[in-house]
Amino acid sequence: MTARLRFTEYLDLDLDEEVWRCNRCDAVLTSARNLYKVGCLVYERDPREIHPPLLEGDYTFSPDPEWVRILEFYCPSCGIQVETEYLPPGHPITADIAIDVDRLKQRIAAAEIEVSDGRLVVPGREGAAR
Repeated sequence: MTARLRFTEYLDLDLDEEVWRCNRCDAVLTSARNLYKVGCLVYERDPREIHPPLLEGDYTFSPDPEWVRILEFYCPSCGIQVETEYLPPGHPITADIAIDVDRLKQRIAAAEIEVSDGRLVVPGREGAAR
């Protein structure tokens, strides 16, 4: 089986090796059974760097770093930015993608679904994705 699914612009799921990969440099980020973000380099940004104050005074239209933080996730091999999230300070990294790897592989093996050009499709249904 050669099963590689495109999940985001920079993130692939390699079902053969059960790993998350950077699709720009092919680096393994972490096991597919982990949150892909744990395999990335993380840079915590001051939100004022991204959204500089537009006005002087108390109300600047710039996010207050005591209320929000910006986390950027990068491939440790090529440095491409894989994801960004805005979180309250102290909030754990969000789990935005959770895959039942075993069930997905079972469904592919049973020909319920197949991988075509990095996408899941239902056999016999032209262009249908699931």
